[in-house]
Amino acid sequence: MPRFGYRVDAKDPAFFPAFPDGRHFFMWQDRTRTLAEIAKFSRRDAEAYPAYEDQLERISQVVEGLLLTTPPRFPPRGIADFLDYLKLAARLRGLSPKDAVALVKIFTQSAAEFLDEWFESEELKVTLATDGVIGANGGPRSPGTAYILLHHSMGGVAGHRGLWGFVRGGMGAVAEAMAASARAAGATMRTNAPVAKVLVRGGRAYGVVLESGEEIEARAIASNLDPKLTFLRLLDERDLDPDFLAAIRHYRIEGTSSKINLALNALPEFVAHPGAPGPHHRATMHICPSIDYVERAWDDAKYGRPSERPLLELTIPTMYDPSLAPPGKHVMGIFLQYAPYTLHSGTDTSVRAAQGPKWAPPCLGTRVSGPCQGAWDDLRKPFADRVIALIEEYAPNIRNIIEHRQVLTPLDLERRFGITGGNIFHGEMSLDQMFVMRPVAGWARYRTPIRGLYL
Repeated sequence: MPRFGYRVDAKDPAFFPAFPDGRHFFMWQDRTRTLAEIAKFSRRDAEAYPAYEDQLERISQVVEGLLLTTPPRFPPRGIADFLDYLKLAARLRGLSPKDAVALVKIFTQSAAEFLDEWFESEELKVTLATDGVIGANGGPRSPGTAYILLHHSMGGVAGHRGLWGFVRGGMGAVAEAMAASARAAGATMRTNAPVAKVLVRGGRAYGVVLESGEEIEARAIASNLDPKLTFLRLLDERDLDPDFLAAIRHYRIEGTSSKINLALNALPEFVAHPGAPGPHHRATMHICPSIDYVERAWDDAKYGRPSERPLLELTIPTMYDPSLAPPGKHVMGIFLQYAPYTLHSGTDTSVRAAQGPKWAPPCLGTRVSGPCQGAWDDLRKPFADRVIALIEEYAPNIRNIIEHRQVLTPLDLERRFGITGGNIFHGEMSLDQMFVMRPVAGWARYRTPIRGLYL
């Protein structure tokens, strides 16, 4: 869509992991340069990496094709459905026996288990494992995170597979380009017109009611809201089957990610790579020194606490597109795991409170049971302070160069963007909620129980 203003700068280097002892390495688009970097930590891993990357690419091409395919009916109900499954199986014939085994492992193993079979260097493994936990309700040792790792290796930039990039003009430019493309095809775009209800008559959707009270009729309606908002907020429960409603209510959709945006008057100076600007400022900068570190971060979230020492991914898009900030200034995005949407009290809260009373959510230690989601409003500032303090251990000047910050907790993501639970994937990416099971069994083919309404 370049003619509609869509332009992406491929990220290079891809990653810059910094470690507490001052060591670091780069992962570049140029494989030869990347292998030289990996060899600083393990020559054996440098020799194994090309085969790992090639296998992941072969598998991702097959799986990516499945994601763009209408899932077959599940459970199958007739010969036509079984034929769909045979066609699906035919897509896997291109995989070698070795790759087929790897595919099974990817769908069932944890990211750590999958990577342990390939590499010995902790530094390389944790760098690759981050793609297995971003946006996930799980740690690097949780089963199923190997698939999340694969998922993040799909796609590409400017015809080059496996690359990530920065959109010129910021992420809003993607929506603007899509809107311009749609208008060119004859679509009419409406903004600031939230939908309050889907109109249903005789089991068929025939229009929507806006919050303003305006009614718009249509032959077909497509919802890009998540399943919970679509079925539980916009529809009358009496129009849906009780079993379907129960399945949607049990659809797991709580997120564990948070985003902090910083306006900076200079670039962060890393102990592991002094000097600014440098190639590391063009990369995704990792603060997560080991698999154990990330697993401990997940341990906190698993029991309803924000990670005391979270996994951090830092990016500076102004290194590619200076127009996003005033001259000489920068914006930095901090994507972090873990920040559970629902906060709970726990048995060890007194210990946590003793370690840092400002770090504990207000509801912790009160011996109440159940969620205390509202605590995020009180926790937002101390949580962000804790994140900045962690970055300061690696880039000591960070606190002095911040002019402004925006903190988006999972609750903020829900409120601001209409993402239930703040889940960036519109639902957990677990095996029982994927493909033929997404969002629920029997309704994975984009159609919904309401005729004329599609997801």
